[in-house]
Amino acid sequence: MRPPWEAPGVQEPAPLTFAVPLAPQPSTEMSAPPSEASSVPLSDADRHAPRPLVEHLGDRPPTYEPEPVTLPASGADDLDGLVPDTVLDGARYGTWTLRATSVRGDSARFRGEPRRDALLTARFGTGDGALVLVAVACGARATEHAHLAAADACRWIGGAVARSHTRLADDIRAGRRGDLKSGLHRLTDRTYGKLRARAAELGLEPSAYTAGLRCLLLSADPACRTRVFFGVGPGGLFRLRDGAWQDLEPFVPAPADPSRPEEGPGGDRLTMDLQITTAPPPYAGGPAAPPPAEPFRFRASVARPGDTLLLCGNGLAEPVRGAPDLAEELARRWTAGDPPGLPAYLADVQLRVKGYADDRTAAAVWEA
Repeated sequence: MRPPWEAPGVQEPAPLTFAVPLAPQPSTEMSAPPSEASSVPLSDADRHAPRPLVEHLGDRPPTYEPEPVTLPASGADDLDGLVPDTVLDGARYGTWTLRATSVRGDSARFRGEPRRDALLTARFGTGDGALVLVAVACGARATEHAHLAAADACRWIGGAVARSHTRLADDIRAGRRGDLKSGLHRLTDRTYGKLRARAAELGLEPSAYTAGLRCLLLSADPACRTRVFFGVGPGGLFRLRDGAWQDLEPFVPAPADPSRPEEGPGGDRLTMDLQITTAPPPYAGGPAAPPPAEPFRFRASVARPGDTLLLCGNGLAEPVRGAPDLAEELARRWTAGDPPGLPAYLADVQLRVKGYADDRTAAAVWEA
């Protein structure tokens, strides 16, 4: 069925498929109802089953150890800025299951540096009208406040979405792509405006207090299969379909001519790609802030049963694109059977590849 925002006869460019298709393997286990499963005692095999291990791919392991070594330095005045080595979360609504984690990279663990990435998972509203936000922020390299900027970016975009969640949820279910794109663009611009203001308060250059931000919006309505991505900065958006990875990274148009005004008559915003004036959307918030230095990215797609959508920061996007062994191994693990439990998902995201030691932050959505 054609999504409601696609014009008849217009086809979306095919996504880039870069992994060898793998044949889906049927699950060999049947899940018992919760009431029955809880009454079955553990067998000896279950009691002694191996725990999830942090494995590596390639002929030899990476230089760093696979577990945390050194804690970040802290003092009496900066305890509020401490972040844990690892965060792990998950949920299930309607037809989809969410797994999300953010893990400090091997190099940061060795050097005692804080995790620069931040992860936010939040639900706004109740029932079928509820909206789930997953936000992944990656702090700038080699900056002292990177982890604080990433946390602020997640918190501020979360607040903006929370204030507009009712209209956003309605727009997603109705397929109002234009309203979603322009409205989320404004909310993202305001988040970056707050980051610049915070940098000024700290006496820093804007580039020293910023973060890449990537978000997913998921409707809790079982009848809604539309998944909305938006954000700014590097990272990855991938889809695992029929055993093959597809790179869904949205097309980013060339920068606009700086001599052209960014606003049309009456203060209407010009969209980045078509330069068409649109009225401000009815999402909550004040006047639009100046846009971030990098272009806004947006994609709305319709999920199929069996799909797995992966949103991640650059620390995982780079090895997924650059290390075929990792892409193939994740495809093998995630193609057949049910979604992994939280410990197994954490072990999957931590699959180590020599040469890739950054923080890894990823949210994956399995479609029933």
